[in-house]
Amino acid sequence: MSAKSPTIILTGASRGLGHSIAHILLNHPSKPNLVLTARTAGPLTSFEAQYPDRVAHIAGDITSPRIEADLIKLAVEKFGSLDGLVINHGILGPVRKIGDLHQNKGAREDEVGARSEDDIKYWEDSKVCWDVNYFSALRLSAEALPHLKKSEFGGKIVFVSSGAATTGYSGWETYGATKAAMNHLAISLGSEEPDVTTVSIRPGVVDTGMQVEIREQHREGMGEEGHSRFTELHASGKLLKPEQPGTVIANLAISAPKELSGKFLSWNSPELDSFQIQFS
Repeated sequence: MSAKSPTIILTGASRGLGHSIAHILLNHPSKPNLVLTARTAGPLTSFEAQYPDRVAHIAGDITSPRIEADLIKLAVEKFGSLDGLVINHGILGPVRKIGDLHQNKGAREDEVGARSEDDIKYWEDSKVCWDVNYFSALRLSAEALPHLKKSEFGGKIVFVSSGAATTGYSGWETYGATKAAMNHLAISLGSEEPDVTTVSIRPGVVDTGMQVEIREQHREGMGEEGHSRFTELHASGKLLKPEQPGTVIANLAISAPKELSGKFLSWNSPELDSFQIQFS
């Protein structure tokens, strides 16, 4: 542990983009300390075994009661401060066109308007998606603010958002809405908290497990036209490598300037050119 190193909480760190961000931060010249969390313990344990003086972790459900308090307590007790958050976790949630809801095909006249089992599952899954993608991010941000505001490095929050926050994708109304809410959370924090720099990043279409899920499970829910965009990106080798947006996100967690606070930016925006520097 270095007394002059920032400490960052990184969520969704066990795979995909989050796993890449952790690697990049551990190779960063500022040598940040990391508190990692995800549902899958194995990769987190491996990081801590490799960097016992710089990594701590809690494996668990990000929506579980008080996990945010436990993460912050671990950061402060082991490393002496909390200086940044990278809120990377998220789920796609239910994928179903709005017009397919409450159809209850084949119902008798006196059953019209009743919710089918599929409808009930959709609403339940939508609530879970909101809890995971938005409310857990709100809770963690709020709980961390007192520490971030007194950081000697200047507190940073980086939200991993999505292009779906501003672009309609067939069947993704719940996911897109949670990411739009995340962007507004960044705007609000940028307005309310001048001592903390908050930025929301569109990472692009990244070669992660979510893309596998989209290709393999959601053709029907998205429809052929919407689904084909993602299958074609994969087939043509045009999916981004996690380290491409991961490098930008990691560098922002260390040194995002105040003038970016409250903004939603694409990972490859000209404003972020200087954050694409990779460290091996």
